[in-house]
Amino acid sequence: MVGGFILDATIRQKTGKGDARRLRNEHKIPAVVYGNGEPTGVVLDHFKISKALENEAFYSHILTLNVNGSEEKVILKALQRHPFKPVVMHMDFQRVSASERIRVHVPLHFINQDIAVGVKKGGAISHHMVDVEVSCLPDQLPEFLEVDMATLDIGQFLHLSDLIVPAGVEILALHQGADHDLAVASVHAVKSGEASV
Repeated sequence: MVGGFILDATIRQKTGKGDARRLRNEHKIPAVVYGNGEPTGVVLDHFKISKALENEAFYSHILTLNVNGSEEKVILKALQRHPFKPVVMHMDFQRVSASERIRVHVPLHFINQDIAVGVKKGGAISHHMVDVEVSCLPDQLPEFLEVDMATLDIGQFLHLSDLIVPAGVEILALHQGADHDLAVASVHAVKSGEASV
């Protein structure tokens, strides 16, 4: 799915820690755009990025980076936050090509948890993952993957191989062999004093 996020950026003229500190003091974020050519240093507005980051879809969408009037399609590859302040310190973006597969972490959305077979029997749900890394062409990128918990009974697990993915989308861990078919979620019996979902 091609996202509707448009980020305005300017070319970063200087480099170094001193310049990065100056930019942050001006409520700007230094960033680098990699792939398909030379890395490019850019500068983004902190307020606008903070607002965009509130949307889960931002992390798994194709973004439009408007650099000095020239548009590039990118994905967010890395995000460095301040250890305790609500400040984004640095961002890495990767350019994308319509004909080249990309690797992106896509969030998992768990549905039908309250009506899961095991929950109705008093069990509780455990989430073992919140996202999964997939490979696909940019226009095939899903905003999220749904995990249907309805049929899961107490003592049962849902694994990566149980996930339904759109055409053209591959879960990368499954290419590494059966021992990488990890648990995504499970239902377990509730111990006394533990609240069920």
